[in-house]
Amino acid sequence: MEIQIIFRKKVPGLNTPTIKRVMKKVLEDLACEKKELSILFTDDAHITELNRIYRGKDRPTNVLSFPMAGDSSEVESGMLGDIVISVDTAMRESAGTGETPDETIYRLLIHGLLHLLGYDHETSKKDERIMSREESRLGILIREETDGAAGCKH
Repeated sequence: MEIQIIFRKKVPGLNTPTIKRVMKKVLEDLACEKKELSILFTDDAHITELNRIYRGKDRPTNVLSFPMAGDSSEVESGMLGDIVISVDTAMRESAGTGETPDETIYRLLIHGLLHLLGYDHETSKKDERIMSREESRLGILIREETDGAAGCKH
């Protein structure tokens, strides 16, 4: 399993080994342990440009996903795709929701990853509920992973 991470903007409190360890656990849970994933952490200006080019929306967003499998829910490529997160937007969301910055980043990573796997909350209320349940389930898995890792240090 290959997880590539590029920081155009640093994420406070998170580092590459931690993100890779957590995302590896999530990918294993989703039976995607042999897949590759690319993650880019960037700023509002860059994600606005991407959002304008690929979605026709001239504003920042928290996360964008670019699947390698196209519109198919069956991922046949070894590469799942790219997840792009605006650290600026994520930090504003974190302050507004009461989540810690790392909780917000992991929530956005899960959201982006589920889009890569064909989940879509914008197609119907039913699909929105399905995606929301999976996001909650994976969020619990991540909390167990990060809390367990923190507990090992004591």
